[in-house]
Amino acid sequence: MKILIVGKGGREHALAWKLAQSSRVDVLYAAPGSPGIAQHATCLPDFRVDLSAGDTRIGEQIDRLCEWAVGEQIDLTVVGPEDALAAGLVDRFSAAGLRCFGPTAAAARIESDKAFSKELMERIGVPTAAHRTFNDSDAAIDYVKAQGAPIVVKASGLAAGKGAIVAHTESEAETAVREMLEDAVFGAAGDHVVIEQFMEGEEASLFAVCDGENYITLVTAQDHKAVGEGDTGPNTGGMGAYAPAPVMTVDLLQQSREQIIGPVLEELRRLGSPYRGVLYCGLMLTDQGPKVVEFNCRFGDPETQVLLPLLRSDLVDLCEASATGTIDQIEVELDETRAAVCVVAASEGYPGDYEKGRTVEGLEGLAANDVVAFHAGVARVDDRLVNAGGRVVGVTAIADDLHSAVGRAYEALETIHFDGMYYRRDIAHRALARS
Repeated sequence: MKILIVGKGGREHALAWKLAQSSRVDVLYAAPGSPGIAQHATCLPDFRVDLSAGDTRIGEQIDRLCEWAVGEQIDLTVVGPEDALAAGLVDRFSAAGLRCFGPTAAAARIESDKAFSKELMERIGVPTAAHRTFNDSDAAIDYVKAQGAPIVVKASGLAAGKGAIVAHTESEAETAVREMLEDAVFGAAGDHVVIEQFMEGEEASLFAVCDGENYITLVTAQDHKAVGEGDTGPNTGGMGAYAPAPVMTVDLLQQSREQIIGPVLEELRRLGSPYRGVLYCGLMLTDQGPKVVEFNCRFGDPETQVLLPLLRSDLVDLCEASATGTIDQIEVELDETRAAVCVVAASEGYPGDYEKGRTVEGLEGLAANDVVAFHAGVARVDDRLVNAGGRVVGVTAIADDLHSAVGRAYEALETIHFDGMYYRRDIAHRALARS
């Protein structure tokens, strides 16, 4: 098969790494790819199908890539980033007769429009936080004052995982509202804000691979969004992750399937937008049971870097079954006897401003089967690897138990260096404390 991966980050590197292990893959391409992805695939750097190409150009880039894929007779396209999905890449490719792994733009609204997502959950009784949506800052602030703090303020659109602000005071919430609605810190993503009740509990990530009607769930995971140790400071795209998540018991998993995944898939079918691809359920495990924090329309990053090493089955088979509506006809084997941990090394200043172009050393030396360095924001300049993003590299280690996997990941990180390199030293602290 000829397979195309869309994207360039750590998630897409993990997808390339796993897809390349399939005996069914003859040729693997990535658009635009990265130096790490280039170890497994032919990269197409001229195709940047994401919002960094500019809101007015993403449609043009999708059309260009589609024309290329038709000419190359690509058998399956695996879409990584949410902005390409929300912009209709799957719709465009499908109209051209190309098979895709990922939801249509209408189905991707489950992430790209949080107001739509919350209204859908409220309508069908999916457990989630009470909420209101606003596009007027004064009205939003009046609501905050009536509800009190702590409270959560979210940009309704796509904000690269940074658009959710947990405000511990009414003043913090007011600042978040004004920054989103008046100062446009998240651009058009903040044209509307969703203000919701603060939920007490522990978060977990559950991934369902769907074919429009049927689905399978992967190993459960937990990630660390906050930049600081002890889960403090502003949210990031993710500073680390681990799987399986001990907090997700068999009972909680079954509740999530019955009360969340099944009803949402049924409602999207009813709306004429059957969901194919990965449905990422961000959950809060409350005293009342699991509640939805948010949905994402794609694999998580960095959760993908710990999920795929624990997938024993062929990823090509799973993606193809999702795209063709045949998930009920395949068997999926997960490795739930081992553990995987990913620790992200970030640029100094992230998630704020940071300096690019700093030489990254030590990545070439990580080639062991139980340790993989996934390039998140790495570029090649002449003969050097340099940091090109806030999150630079995610080091994933696999071991027989979580404690050993954590130790291997941090040991491997000691071999990597770039000026200003920062990483949290407490990844998986909740699970380790529980054990």
